[in-house]
Amino acid sequence: MTDIASKLIGSTGKRIVFLHGLFGRGKNFTSIAKALEPDYSSLLVDLPNHGDSEWTEDFSYVDMADSVAAMIAEMTAPDDLPVHLVGHSLGGKVAMVLALRHPELIDRLVVVDIAPTAGGSLGVFEHLLSSLAEVDLDEIESRTGANEALQAKIPEDTIRGFLLQNLRTTSAGYAWQPNLTLLHESLPTIGDFPDMGEASFDGPVLWMAGENSDYVSREDLPLMRSLFPRATLLTVKGSGHWVHSEQPKTFISALQTFFSRD
Repeated sequence: MTDIASKLIGSTGKRIVFLHGLFGRGKNFTSIAKALEPDYSSLLVDLPNHGDSEWTEDFSYVDMADSVAAMIAEMTAPDDLPVHLVGHSLGGKVAMVLALRHPELIDRLVVVDIAPTAGGSLGVFEHLLSSLAEVDLDEIESRTGANEALQAKIPEDTIRGFLLQNLRTTSAGYAWQPNLTLLHESLPTIGDFPDMGEASFDGPVLWMAGENSDYVSREDLPLMRSLFPRATLLTVKGSGHWVHSEQPKTFISALQTFFSRD
């Protein structure tokens, strides 16, 4: 199993586990987790090849899901199981696989702007990964320098700022924290979804989609419901792919309503 890094926010209430998307880190959900206190405590996970978690030689949704499941079981008291699970994008696929393979660990599942298909455009991530890989870190003397080096290829300030959170200092200078080489090589697998056979998860599922995103389609609903019979689709108006950062109040409200519903 891969070593998984995580951070716990809050000490009371039902446990929620958050799984980030590609290039993300668990701490991306910090403000969301704090807003959910004291009714919920939140475990913010760094997925393999991201943040402080271990790098792997191969990319596998099944292996990632099993590693996160083992971490949840290890870090959660038996009386606090099952937990609620929230996954965005790549983390949403990991969350779906985890719920299908380890349903005893999961009470309610929230999948944010991703479908259990090979759908959605990965072209933007191909561009972002290539842009990061082309930065000559040996020539970078500050985060400002890295920001300037990326500005031409990634002109959007918010996206550039999000990516630069992954830049860390080492004794040898600057380095990217995610495993860029593996992630770049694995984009076809990242964009796919594993065959889960006859598995299904019978717990409540909230499937959130950004109104302005193309990662979720109503045409995906039959497949989603074959795996998750109790899935409810919620489209968040005015949001693109990063629902939790683009519409945080709506996102928090949706979680509170879903998790408290009888």
